[in-house]
Amino acid sequence: MEAPTIICQALKEQGVQYMFGVVGIPVMEVAVAAQQVGMHYIGMRNEQSAAYAAQAIGFLTQRPAVCLAVSGPGVLHALGGLANAKVNCWPLIVIGGASDAPQEGTGAFQEWPQVEACRPYCKYAARPPSAQLIPYHVMRAVKETTFGRPGAAYLDFPGDLLQQSVPEAEVEWYGRLPPPPQALAEPAQLAAAVALLRAAARPLIIVGKGAAYGRAEAPVRRLVETTGLPFLPTPMGKGVLPDDHAQCVSAARSLALAEADVVLLLGARLNWMLHFGRPPRYTAACQFIQVDICPEEFHTSRPAAAALFGQVALVADQLTEAYGAGGRPDQLAHWWRRLRDKAAANQLGVQAQISDHSVPLNYYAALQCVQDNIPQDSIIVSEGANTMDIGRTLLLNRLPRHRLDAGTFGTMGVGLGFAIAAATYCRQEKPEQRVICVEGDSAFGFSGMEVETMFRYRLPVIIIIINNSGIYSGMERPLWDEITAGGETTLSAPPTSLLPDCRYDRMTSLFDSSEQPSGWSCNTIPQLVSALRAALQLTDRPAIINVKIDPLSTRRPQAHDWLTRAKM
Repeated sequence: MEAPTIICQALKEQGVQYMFGVVGIPVMEVAVAAQQVGMHYIGMRNEQSAAYAAQAIGFLTQRPAVCLAVSGPGVLHALGGLANAKVNCWPLIVIGGASDAPQEGTGAFQEWPQVEACRPYCKYAARPPSAQLIPYHVMRAVKETTFGRPGAAYLDFPGDLLQQSVPEAEVEWYGRLPPPPQALAEPAQLAAAVALLRAAARPLIIVGKGAAYGRAEAPVRRLVETTGLPFLPTPMGKGVLPDDHAQCVSAARSLALAEADVVLLLGARLNWMLHFGRPPRYTAACQFIQVDICPEEFHTSRPAAAALFGQVALVADQLTEAYGAGGRPDQLAHWWRRLRDKAAANQLGVQAQISDHSVPLNYYAALQCVQDNIPQDSIIVSEGANTMDIGRTLLLNRLPRHRLDAGTFGTMGVGLGFAIAAATYCRQEKPEQRVICVEGDSAFGFSGMEVETMFRYRLPVIIIIINNSGIYSGMERPLWDEITAGGETTLSAPPTSLLPDCRYDRMTSLFDSSEQPSGWSCNTIPQLVSALRAALQLTDRPAIINVKIDPLSTRRPQAHDWLTRAKM
């Protein structure tokens, strides 16, 4: 039995269904073997995008997918994806080819200390010593990526090992791992948490990405609706409860954080995304209840008043039962009034920009138009600075695991890889569902050639590029021409500017032989509505909608520095 077949058969045995990669020596045969054993293989244009796609599958399915990379530079290209999976806590296995072991230390082709290079970003990194032991290391990689806090693993395969062939009877096969063990919160900590919530004058629930990954939507909904407490989702916690749920206070986020006296964190971490749990975003007296599957996360940044170790789904049910029915509507009436008044004021504040359809468009008008014209159950992928941040408030999620964005690591370039993964997943599991990839023009540039991948695999992703001709801000063509005329552009072109008037929609003509258009450039809201409707009719290939907006369009002024760095 050949080593590539052993690798893929062991992966299949452990429930791994997808492999994304860039083939070459010495891993070509691994990709072929993956298809032969029934795994879905998607050939990408860059290993970094392949790693992003594989980890998105991990988030969507709770099972790791594989990023396949060639030796040396290929593995190095995948390191960005490994790091993103580690910080995001998503399952991912990277399989790297390597130079032949007998040539190690001699300057072999693409020789590099790959296991050592990957180890800082992994929960498990190893080089199987023989073909017979490959299934053991595959099992370990799957276990480490899914048990406890999810993460990444790396398996290294020298070219000479990949050429091995051994009798199947000598291979040490391992059966499929059982599901990860489940844990319930300690009774004493549970009682302390319920006491805090019942005594709080201004309680708040924050629903994190961990609740989405943990399939906790039904228990979390029971908890929220039983207690009657307001909740906020983190960006990828959106959809665990619908964004338009009556108890969602996203429109009053700053006030909710600033005035809460007790915060219940459901699978969310007190990192930069939640402003470290510290003033000025929170009061110094605010008390935190943490629910997490990783005990090392407790008491980070701020002491936890109650630390509930266990799966969010199980602990949410424990909290619901211990809290009891009835809520506290009278005691919380003032808190709810403050939140709703602030939400109404904030929504009024953005309505003028949403309603402003003057040309060039602004972010709010363009993104609200997208929201109004896409299916409610769409998986929304988004990246870019203002594009992503404003989109978090305007592009609603009503179902869990239906938003994928730059995440905890703030990684730009993830968008097209995530969209490919989501569309591949939908094809197998939810064929009627659409993937909408909303990109800033700068973010799109990181992985734009993956559009060819989408065409090759007939993935009907709708890519919407919010084009302001820059990073944060750009400039109109006349000003660009004036600034760069007659001189060296490396000395005159502003670092934040990209080339004005880029027609990203024309990229589709490179790959699309159909007479039916799949690319549109839009300057007005009616043009955008028409393009969205036409793009939704395409079911066998991607579409690109290039939306030109004002290069100086920005988000509404924020009450605090976005990293709250002043108090760190």
